[in-house]
Amino acid sequence: MSCEHLICAQCAGPVVEGRCPACRAARSRVHHHGFGGLSPVLIAVVLVALLVFTLALRHLYGA
Repeated sequence: MSCEHLICAQCAGPVVEGRCPACRAARSRVHHHGFGGLSPVLIAVVLVALLVFTLALRHLYGA
């Protein structure tokens, strides 16, 4: 999604210009999302869980 064509309800200006705090917040929400819409913290938790699972499997099977 892009904010090029969005108009702010508070200041009636283009969101891409970031004229008011509401514009800047909306622009930041549109452009700063994680991978696939997931938050960076959730991605980190999934990666750590995957690492722990992989290490546990290696320990169990002695590879």
